[in-house]
Amino acid sequence: MPDLDAHLQSPARLRLMTTLTAVSEVEFSTLRDNLNVSDSVLSKHLAALAEIHYINSRKGVHLGRRTTWISLTSTGGKALSEHVAVLRELIAGVE
Repeated sequence: MPDLDAHLQSPARLRLMTTLTAVSEVEFSTLRDNLNVSDSVLSKHLAALAEIHYINSRKGVHLGRRTTWISLTSTGGKALSEHVAVLRELIAGVE
């Protein structure tokens, strides 16, 4: 059986990644509010995931203010799918 992805074992990162599967991209503040974390916590998770090419971020202007947009990469989507498959395999025998 393959191993769980160490980069996705944190509940906050797993929630972040699964949230990104539902959108093409999301504004930093929306993601922060959805995950109920601080700016610094979200920034640390995003930096770690960007370093391994699981997410992309881009700067832009929205409603007259600077913002950061976050999106899932194909590498990140594949890693998440594989991680979830391992989780499903692990819990398959649990009643």
